[in-house]
Amino acid sequence: MPPPPQRPPPRPGNTSALDLMPRMPPPPGQGPPSQPSSSSSEIEVDFGADLESAIRIGDFRDPIREITSEAAMAQWLKSPALAYILSFIVQINNECTGKPIPKPSPTSTTPTPTSPAIQQLLTLLETLDTWIAETPLEDQSTQRFGNKAFRTWSDRLESTADSLLTPFLTIPTPPIPASATLELSAYLTSSFGHKTRLDYGSGHELSFLCFLTSLRLLHILTPSDTPSIAFQILPAYFNLARKLQMTFTLEPAGSHGVWGLDDHQFLCYYWGSAQLVGHRHLKPKSVLNREVVDACAGEYMYLRAIQFIYEVKKGPFHEHSPMLYDISGVVSWAKVNSGMLKMYVAEVIKKFPVVQHIPFGSILPFGVSTDVKSWGQQGAVEVYGDPSDE
Repeated sequence: MPPPPQRPPPRPGNTSALDLMPRMPPPPGQGPPSQPSSSSSEIEVDFGADLESAIRIGDFRDPIREITSEAAMAQWLKSPALAYILSFIVQINNECTGKPIPKPSPTSTTPTPTSPAIQQLLTLLETLDTWIAETPLEDQSTQRFGNKAFRTWSDRLESTADSLLTPFLTIPTPPIPASATLELSAYLTSSFGHKTRLDYGSGHELSFLCFLTSLRLLHILTPSDTPSIAFQILPAYFNLARKLQMTFTLEPAGSHGVWGLDDHQFLCYYWGSAQLVGHRHLKPKSVLNREVVDACAGEYMYLRAIQFIYEVKKGPFHEHSPMLYDISGVVSWAKVNSGMLKMYVAEVIKKFPVVQHIPFGSILPFGVSTDVKSWGQQGAVEVYGDPSDE
């Protein structure tokens, strides 16, 4: 086997692989990417919101975009919505730690038990997958990225979103009002790409997290569903998103080019690195061995993401994916995992171009909310107090 390529010299301002992870260097020739204001970058975010006692009920409404200024960006970082989303992300990470995706038993004929919500989510993703084959591609000879047939696929999702979501509303007792689809559909329909720009990126991935977090806050998903979310729903979503990218040649949204972690997705690396924490044989440097990656991609989200890169990119790994190559030199998966969370907050959560498109309603509230009503005796109500009281 030939010796591994020599690692590129550190780029300006970076002295180690771990130093690379919280902040991406600017793309060559394009100047620095958009940065949060100094006041926003210094704001600490909350990872410990209680999803159990949070809002379950409210006056559902069309969610609206709120992040339109520097002041709004600062409010987003302190918002209940972000606290819930980050708490959900970390809970999934805790569930993933040290665990592979379970392999189906070749001898068992009994299906893995799933809750009604998990089964409904799997059905939803399978339905969206079948639509891909039912959507004829358009001629793409005049453009490199973005087949316009994706707009047909997206229009179908938008027009049927309410009917796709209605079965979820009858899962809790009492049932959730039909008006909840106003908010749920806004997140679901934004989870797979932008139909006008014909692109997909970490902002769309974040929309899917908003969708799942909303289901959790509405108690459609429960704590007992966490393993199924981690090992069934999320891998299915990532695979569907990749299939859409390949079929409709979706352009990377806001890509940093080779200096970015990944052209399209991020959280598969965070949760996938958690799965590998403590693994006796697979190390961060294992991603450089294509045979190892192919053998283990079905069990680990991180390696599946690396496998996809091997499938779609040509040339030496250290040239087309220098950041992932640098991260392969980190000593342990635990360090990779903690670095990925810091990087996600810095490069997604605190990036105005990414989060400006998030809409907010009653489920994921942007600011202080006292407009909360019950539709049933089992609905837990949380009223947010004045932030100045904290």
